[in-house]
Amino acid sequence: MPGHEIDIPVDQQIAQPPVAARPARGINGRRLAVLVAGLVSLWLVGVFARQVGDAATAANQADQMRARNAAVSRDLTELQKELELIQQPAFVANVARGYMLGSPREIPFTIDPNAPALPADAPGSVGIRPDDAASERSPFDAWLQALFGQQR
Repeated sequence: MPGHEIDIPVDQQIAQPPVAARPARGINGRRLAVLVAGLVSLWLVGVFARQVGDAATAANQADQMRARNAAVSRDLTELQKELELIQQPAFVANVARGYMLGSPREIPFTIDPNAPALPADAPGSVGIRPDDAASERSPFDAWLQALFGQQR
């Protein structure tokens, strides 16, 4: 009940420490130092993490540049070989024939665009026509034949 106080005998009362001996509930110097040290530690961890991230990015970029340099080096080697090839007189003469600029003893010719198609058994042609029966079977049957041979 408000306004009523309970009288506790003195021998049962708990002894209260003096006010100076009680810990302060606010911010004291020690708590402030711990707080500042924690904040500085978090800042250092953040700076370190950013530096590690930057170093990893730089390492990836260096790897990409190395790969790109190796590819450019291969391309350069291939281009140098091609330059040596196209500077040979035989290559120049062959290309000149394509423009009908061969030697005076050569007789230039071209194939008439209206010429009929060659027959299937013409010299130099393959002459093999696919069987119509082969197109009637399913791909599964073709695989079975390829794996196990002709069915009997």
